[in-house]
Amino acid sequence: MADVEHTIGMLLGTEDDWPRAYESLLRRLGLVTTADGRTHRARPVRVTIEPFNLRDRPRHDLVIDRLAYWYYHPREWLKKIALMDDVYLLNSPFTFQSMEKHAAYCAMIRLGLKVPETVLVPFKNPLENSRWAYTAERYNRPFDLDATAAAIGYPLWMKPYDGGAWVGVSKIRNPAELHAAYDASGERLMHLQASVEGYDVFARSLSIGPETMVTKFRPEQPMHARYEVDHHFLSASAGDEVVTISRLINAFFRWEFNSCETLVRGDEVHPIDYANACPDVSLTSLHYYFPWAMTALLRWTVFCVVTGRRPNIDTNTAEYFAIADSDRTYPEKLQAYRGLADDYFETERYREFCEKHLANVDDIVYDWVVSEEFRSLLRETVRAMYPVHEHEKFLAHFGGLIDAWIRDQNR
Repeated sequence: MADVEHTIGMLLGTEDDWPRAYESLLRRLGLVTTADGRTHRARPVRVTIEPFNLRDRPRHDLVIDRLAYWYYHPREWLKKIALMDDVYLLNSPFTFQSMEKHAAYCAMIRLGLKVPETVLVPFKNPLENSRWAYTAERYNRPFDLDATAAAIGYPLWMKPYDGGAWVGVSKIRNPAELHAAYDASGERLMHLQASVEGYDVFARSLSIGPETMVTKFRPEQPMHARYEVDHHFLSASAGDEVVTISRLINAFFRWEFNSCETLVRGDEVHPIDYANACPDVSLTSLHYYFPWAMTALLRWTVFCVVTGRRPNIDTNTAEYFAIADSDRTYPEKLQAYRGLADDYFETERYREFCEKHLANVDDIVYDWVVSEEFRSLLRETVRAMYPVHEHEKFLAHFGGLIDAWIRDQNR
């Protein structure tokens, strides 16, 4: 029996692989003893969706949200428990609304990051609203789509201002493709964004708390092959900048479970998509990197509940804008932003806590990955995702990548 019991809620959609992994690792972790001699246990529960009284007290100390970016009822529950009950949320529900890309672009341009030229264009077919025709007649100014695109320059990308999973994203090379994509956009509100041509690598960085894993990403490949295992695809300076940008974005918006996509050309780092505060962490997507993700999620959530880290929905944008408006060089601004991010994430305190109280986590994760329990999870996940005739192929594919991770831990 622990001296202190902590309840971690998981607000889930369709995924079952990483929740089972996380639940298993929390069980294996067991008791955590802190410097005062008290023992703590974190217990995971899956959150159900039901009516809630605004004065009800939730039983959760922390909630991992994987659903409310599109499901409005639990989103409002998250806002309630953040405002009224001080429940710790990994991502603020006030700065993240259904894959919000637009505000993220605006904020990072304001901070001086190298976001490609971006224009928001009006709806092709506005959402049905009885007031739209009157408003449009009086206030919607005609615009020249061709001139707008020409001012950005071809090639460019058209993509939803609030999209995710590459839905509705088109590369535009000429006026014919521009009009075809715009006509097809229908009721979606779209960005036009300059294409970063001739880039050397597409980097995707997954951040959980103050930890970041930067991976080589191949968006043109099917999902099971997008994350390429490569430990030396970025220079030291570019890799550090990618990490800094990722943590800056997360600290600025109060996101602690997010992914960032950047295009690296030489030593120039261009962030192109970084409002993914419900990032893909499935076993069959991350494969080799899945154990890292589960390790980071375990460490960060346990750190938060055991240390009593306080939720903070205040964004303190003025601190960041003061740096942006200063006469510092770009590298100096990045360094200052990194300092603010480290302060927000309590990076030093987190590392000390992990060294003293979670030193066994790496061994726990390793023992789990080499266990039959993990292999059973892998088999069940593959069978649920792929047709029968592909089971053997994908079990060999993912099993081989996991075996590579196991070998690398024994180097």
